[in-house]
Amino acid sequence: MPRMTMIEAIRSAMDVAMGRDEAVVVFGEDVGYFGGVFRCTAGLQQKYGRSRCFDTPISELGIVGVAIGMAAYGLKPCIEIQFADYVYPAYDQIVSEAARLRYRSAGQFTCPIVIRMPTGGGIFGGQTHSQSPEALFTHVSGLKVVVPSNPRDAKGLLIAAIEDPDPVIFLEPKRLYNGPFDGHHDRPVTPWSKHPAGEVADGHYTVPLGKAEIRRAGSAVTVLAYGTMVYVAQAAAEERGIDAEIIDLRTLLPLDLDAITASVKKTGRCVVLHEATLTSGFGAELAALVQEHCFWHLEAPVQRVTGWDTPYPHAQEWDYFPGPRRVGEALAAAMEA
Repeated sequence: MPRMTMIEAIRSAMDVAMGRDEAVVVFGEDVGYFGGVFRCTAGLQQKYGRSRCFDTPISELGIVGVAIGMAAYGLKPCIEIQFADYVYPAYDQIVSEAARLRYRSAGQFTCPIVIRMPTGGGIFGGQTHSQSPEALFTHVSGLKVVVPSNPRDAKGLLIAAIEDPDPVIFLEPKRLYNGPFDGHHDRPVTPWSKHPAGEVADGHYTVPLGKAEIRRAGSAVTVLAYGTMVYVAQAAAEERGIDAEIIDLRTLLPLDLDAITASVKKTGRCVVLHEATLTSGFGAELAALVQEHCFWHLEAPVQRVTGWDTPYPHAQEWDYFPGPRRVGEALAAAMEA
């Protein structure tokens, strides 16, 4: 199989979807002629024309609003918000219109849109280019929320999202675009061309929404992670010599609760990781679910490792980023309790 970066895999997914279905359209700020700020849509306008891949004004509210109208009339928009930090002007359209359309029309209309957004830190983007807003969407009935951790999954999940009849928030950890990142910012980056998950099949395939994947089997403690934190968890477990089982959630809504509970019941311990701020982050929901469904199997309190309850800093990025040291401390605390 060919080797791809996550950027190339995401582009391949849109290419495959557009080639199979003329109803699929791609648009957003700079996604047409320029090919996107991260080049995820490069070449699509040249291949499919300006009516199917086009640039929009700088208006996230307008981008999402137009996509919802298109979807109601039978198109399948796959739109890009240039950074997840910019989605807030469109939040009302997503929550009040896209997520509710099937319900409020008693199933007469659906909203098959995908909203792609680069998310997370690790690129010195500061407070306005590093946010992880996944919890704002997992709280909304009617949405699906996806966070891939590698090129192979990114392509299959994006094709599945485009083919889904309901709105999908597709969050792309930009620190993973060109290679896996284990949190050690002072070490050379390993490119996807040297990683097994960089092998991405040509053509059409899907990764089902709502299915987690065991990235590292273990019996001592369960780690629940997604996106960049999957690799940070792997690094921390190896450095501490802890037999951790690492679950890559892949999809936050719908959530693979069966995979979570099976692992925690086996290990009796759980650590939850995410980049987003601590308070009301998605890790709180994960911890509550583990406590509810695995209480009699737990040998220690659930540990959470997250970003701090502050704006994402620029100068102190690596103090904010939940790196291997902090994750390793949480793993050790879970084992000692």
